[in-house]
Amino acid sequence: MKDIRSQSIVRDREEMLGHLKGTSLEPRYSAGVWYFYPGASRFHDAYIDKGSIEDTLNKIAWMRDEGLIDGGFGVEAHYPNEVNMDNLHLYKALEKETGVRLITAIPFLFYDRRYEFGSLSNPDEAVWRHAIERTTEALRLNKELGTEFAVVWPGIDGYENPFGHDFYGMWNRFEKGLAEAMDEVPGVRVALEPKPYEPRGNNVYRNTANGLLMARDVEALLSAPQNKKTLSDGHALVGLNPEVGHVLMGHEELAYAFASVLREGRLMHSHWNSQPLGNYDQDLDVGVLGFDQMLAALLVFKMHGYAGYYGLDINLVRLPVDRALVLSMNALNWGAEVVNSLDYDALVEAMYDPAGNRGVVEDVLLRALSRGGSSLKPIP
Repeated sequence: MKDIRSQSIVRDREEMLGHLKGTSLEPRYSAGVWYFYPGASRFHDAYIDKGSIEDTLNKIAWMRDEGLIDGGFGVEAHYPNEVNMDNLHLYKALEKETGVRLITAIPFLFYDRRYEFGSLSNPDEAVWRHAIERTTEALRLNKELGTEFAVVWPGIDGYENPFGHDFYGMWNRFEKGLAEAMDEVPGVRVALEPKPYEPRGNNVYRNTANGLLMARDVEALLSAPQNKKTLSDGHALVGLNPEVGHVLMGHEELAYAFASVLREGRLMHSHWNSQPLGNYDQDLDVGVLGFDQMLAALLVFKMHGYAGYYGLDINLVRLPVDRALVLSMNALNWGAEVVNSLDYDALVEAMYDPAGNRGVVEDVLLRALSRGGSSLKPIP
């Protein structure tokens, strides 16, 4: 199990300065197979013909051959519709030939008709049991593959009308069901992906704080000896996979949200895109909107040692997948270069003594963005 406990370290001024100067932000990337052939929506037909999993993995292999991605690239897929025991050999062949590996098998808990009223939160015993079994099977696959985590996105769990809704039951069923699956397959981490709304009017876990509370609640229910030993050693078993778009849909501040998760040593994965504040889930390529939010979040990543994947969760139906991925990676690589080039002496001094360094943080950022700042006047 990857040790991410260092995310929660609190550093004083000298320790923070040494950490920032002694580390380099170097993103590694992943992408979901669902993005490679965008389908139809309720408003328009699919703009490209649907491809198979073989087509998708061949496209990934082609991108590797062309040097558009490297051998450290990761693939994400849902179980059982995108990855299962019948096609697992294709993913293993991709890893053997290119180095690109499947990094998470996500239980498919939101699309099936049976999940109309929720999956792990469903009050129908038979449907609830089906969701637990599907989650358990996905965790088994993650264990076989030796992944670092299994993302769980409860997209169809939630409600529209708050009047007469059983909130306690909704939360209890989801958490109890997830804990049961995790105890059945001990040692596999779960990374919850909160979202305020869509497709449900209100998601079962709307924001970062809800996700952190859920993580604590599920861990408190775990009873398998291996899981209890892992928790007693200070490792998190339930963490988060915040998605930039979902965070901004909920009118949260991006750096603040990521820092909240890092503080508890629970940032197991991250999903990146661009998103207007609020609005529907647009999944635009990284950097189209919100450069300020991106840079602030990347600095938080460096301050607290995030070394996980930067998952590219984008859905650009009018842009070829190879171009969209490269644009997003370029934007994040540029952001990492900016963060790595900051004047850390001035920044840390201002961070710990704001009264004596008014405007210095802004000046540090401007000079980093101006590539040297030769045309900038010194602040008085």
